[in-house]
Amino acid sequence: MRLADCHNTEDFRRLAKRRLPGPVFHYIDGAADDEVTKARNTQAFDDCDLVPSVLAGVEHVDMRTTLMGKEIALPLFFSPTALQRLFHWQGERAVGAAAEKFGTWFGISSLATVSIEEVGATVKAPKLFQLYVHKDEGLNRSMIERCQAAGFDAVALTVDTIVGGNRERCLRTGFTSPPRLTPGSALSFAAHPRWTMDYLLREPFSLPNLETHVSQGTKVATSIGDYFSTMLDQSMDWKAAERIRDQWGGQFCLKGIMSAADARRAADIGASAIMVSNHGGRQLDGSRAPFDQLAEIVDAVGDRIEVICDGGIRRGSHVLKALSVGARACSGGRLYLYALAAAGQAGVERAMGKLRDEIERDMKLMGARALADLDPSNLRWRR
Repeated sequence: MRLADCHNTEDFRRLAKRRLPGPVFHYIDGAADDEVTKARNTQAFDDCDLVPSVLAGVEHVDMRTTLMGKEIALPLFFSPTALQRLFHWQGERAVGAAAEKFGTWFGISSLATVSIEEVGATVKAPKLFQLYVHKDEGLNRSMIERCQAAGFDAVALTVDTIVGGNRERCLRTGFTSPPRLTPGSALSFAAHPRWTMDYLLREPFSLPNLETHVSQGTKVATSIGDYFSTMLDQSMDWKAAERIRDQWGGQFCLKGIMSAADARRAADIGASAIMVSNHGGRQLDGSRAPFDQLAEIVDAVGDRIEVICDGGIRRGSHVLKALSVGARACSGGRLYLYALAAAGQAGVERAMGKLRDEIERDMKLMGARALADLDPSNLRWRR
């Protein structure tokens, strides 16, 4: 299977599975407990049908929208994800370049494998930093100040990871950051010599946004679940979110909102946006899918705050459904991580290009000349 044979997210997933050692692939692909919520994140879109209009004169369509004060060329962006240079040696550099090419937001994680400073200096796309609040207040302050100095455009406070989810695939494979050599993993690494040589011979793996304060994840191997459960601040509350908003002083997003009540609180504290997200099903299994909750949240706060549907996006039609409900934009992680693992920057650009083409084509088939033409009248629910 080659990159040219990849036409959708599932194709990229299959190629990624071939090219990654088992523990690394299953870290991307896996989720919490029985992975019911992960599956539901995409299945939720199947419960809603699009109703197209015709004879609308759609030779040209406008996919632009404004999100957190920045105009973007399409209503889909790269959600921040951790550890990207484990999936391909180009890591965040590849994703940032793709964000520039497609004119959309580029999110990086606190657990990114390139530094805040490098991203600030090299990526011209709008930049979003995903903040994990640690017990070490000095680390929290440091990351915010570094983002300010580097010219980041927004901070997304992650609110759904005060403890790590029960990621059983990672428990079975022994996945850690950095990877730990075990008899089982050694066999998988040996069976993927290209990945192994890249990991061993290229730039040493690190988490440069954390290593000034903590050694876990860079010098001390740890699972992501253990990292979240031991390093992050479980006392974080709404007052802490307000303090972080004040420290940052710019466009401020809360990532991991799933209830209308919490969405109202986010609007009350002056957040610019919320990401309706369950962390890709990697935290609380059995929780609702973002798309299932979207209408309720839009009804509650859609006139007060920008709402982003994060998770489960696999098709351009999924984006149109979320926008029709009232989301300002959509985002996702696996939709580009599989492509990154499959082929680096070329893979990410092909994946986003396919999704962009689907959004444009589906808008034309819907009779929508601009995103504003998408509204609930375009939808019918099966349940």
